This record gives sequence, C-alpha cells and structure tokens, in this order.
Amino acid sequence: MTDDAAPAPTCLAHPFPGQPHPPAGCAAARGLDGRPVHAAALKFFWGPMDCGKSTMALQMNYNHARQGRRGLVTTRIDRSLGPQVTTRIGLAHEAIEVTDDLDLRALVRGRWADGVRVDYLICDEACFYTVEHVEQMAELVDSYDVDVFAFGLATDFRSRLFPATQRLFELADEVARIQVEVLCWCGREGLLNARVVDGRVVREGAQVVIGDTVDTAEVRYQVLCRRHYRSGDLGPRD
Repeated sequence: MTDDAAPAPTCLAHPFPGQPHPPAGCAAARGLDGRPVHAAALKFFWGPMDCGKSTMALQMNYNHARQGRRGLVTTRIDRSLGPQVTTRIGLAHEAIEVTDDLDLRALVRGRWADGVRVDYLICDEACFYTVEHVEQMAELVDSYDVDVFAFGLATDFRSRLFPATQRLFELADEVARIQVEVLCWCGREGLLNARVVDGRVVREGAQVVIGDTVDTAEVRYQVLCRRHYRSGDLGPRD
C-alpha cells in the first residue's frame, strides 16, 4: 500500500458504523500522519480583500503536505469562476468546488472509502460556504480528527458579517486576523470591502456578487478605511 492509499484512522471519537470503538488510552494514540489523535482543530483566518487569504491557504497546504500529511483543498466562488484557488500574486491550485448540497463529511468519508488518507482540509473563500458547511467542519474536527483550516472575509459590502463567517467566529478553536496590511487610498488601514458599480459605492443588492479589485471590472471591490467606507469616498481619480 502506498503512502497516499492508507485507511482512515481507526481511533475516532464517534467511529463509523461497523468500526471498533476507540481503544482504552486512545488519547495517547497517534494517527497515520504521526500527529496525536484527538488533537485536530478548526482554525479560521480572516481579513479584508487583498490581504493574502488565498495565498496563505496555499502556503498552509504546502507546509502540511511537505511534512507527509494528506489534505483536500476546497473553495467556493473563486474569482476565476473555476474549481481552483487563485491568488492575485499568480499562485493557483486545483480545488474542489463547494456547492450547497456538498457534505464535507461525506467528501472525506468517500476518500477514506477509496483508501486515500485525509488528514486536513483547506477551505478557501469560507465566507461563501453555508452555515451547515461550518457545522460539518466542526464535526470533522471533533468526531474524525481531521484538521480544518478556513480562510475568508469577515464582512460583506454592507459591513455585515457573512452567516458562515459568524458561525466560524462562534465555533472555531482559533480565530486569527491575517497580518498583511491593506491600505485605504488615504493611507489608513483598510478595514471594509466596498462594492463599486459605475464609480459609486453601492449599499444594496445581493450579498454575493462576483467582482474583482481591478478598476476595469464592471463590478469591483475596493478596501476602504471606516471613515471613507461610511462617506463613500473612493479617493482621487486620474
């Protein structure tokens, strides 16, 4: 059997039907990736647009994979509109597109049934997942010892929390703001994601509308400080 084709860990908090119950003293056991069983965590990394969330997601995947761990990369509504994680600095990675009816637990169980090990999930654009997906992330951590690393925005163009983001703030073992600083046009720290249509900040409409941060986009987003987000001031134009 190859390193990639390994059975699922047998020491689970709530084993699948037909599997043995965890052995006595399983808290000291180690999984196939060498990490302690029952030590998995749900971690959420957030920040405004352009702060490097997707770049960090790919770096996290690289760091874990180079240590022999096996993971899955998922995304939803990537700017490329394809099943991949893309970054504004040119990095890209194939990914599984998360749809409303995708069950992340079933996804992992399916890979295990095929003899493929899954030690962790990288969930990019997690703000666009459903609340149920976040519940599934927590269950993967608590019941199946799968690490979940989620990355996403905190607030939408109205400065309101995305439902999935709110649930991640509530459930995650660790919440961290990404430290790459994004600046408003005025030089202050950028905090909020403004939606810009026809050169003006809009405050009504669907919560999710695909756009980019480039000036040529029909619908674009611009990170602003709170003062200029509230006033709708997009700064000087050439």
